[in-house]
Amino acid sequence: MRIGILGGTFDPIHIGHLLAGEQAREQCQLDEVWFVPTYVPPHKDGSQVTDAVHRLQMVERAINDHPHFRVSQIELDRKGNSYTIDTIQALRERYPEDAFYFILGSDMVADLPNWHRVEHLVELTRFIGLARPGFAKPQLMANIARRVHYVPMPLLEISATDIRERVRAKKSIRYFVPEPVRIYIEEHRLYET
Repeated sequence: MRIGILGGTFDPIHIGHLLAGEQAREQCQLDEVWFVPTYVPPHKDGSQVTDAVHRLQMVERAINDHPHFRVSQIELDRKGNSYTIDTIQALRERYPEDAFYFILGSDMVADLPNWHRVEHLVELTRFIGLARPGFAKPQLMANIARRVHYVPMPLLEISATDIRERVRAKKSIRYFVPEPVRIYIEEHRLYET
């Protein structure tokens, strides 16, 4: 199978994440897209991240009705810092017959040369860069550039940070997140001050 991997904190998952997964799936003819919540992202302080149980529950609720979306707990089960290389290596070991494509935003493509063990990572996976309107391809080393395929992505100005701030300010997040996620946030009083 051709499997897209969409990693993230998903704190909370929102329609931008879902649209990214669907655009990558459709345009790159992926069989499935697996959403992989990080345990502790290397670039964030773990104390700033909502408990993994809640983030996992929100992802499950968000993708529940999509026949080609799955959730993987691989990083949550491993605990510790979540480096892409560790995740891709573990997935390749568990599913040696499948091909994995790591989905990332256009802003992260330019940062690829700085990723942990990127020289090995580019041997194990290909990348799908989500190119928003006005995006200019970054200058990358040839070994990385040849492993990145760009797909157009509509401009959608939604961020998890903004959603958390809206909840704290008692503003509506309806249509920013799938309805089951909005209900979950409300029921568990997530992101309130």
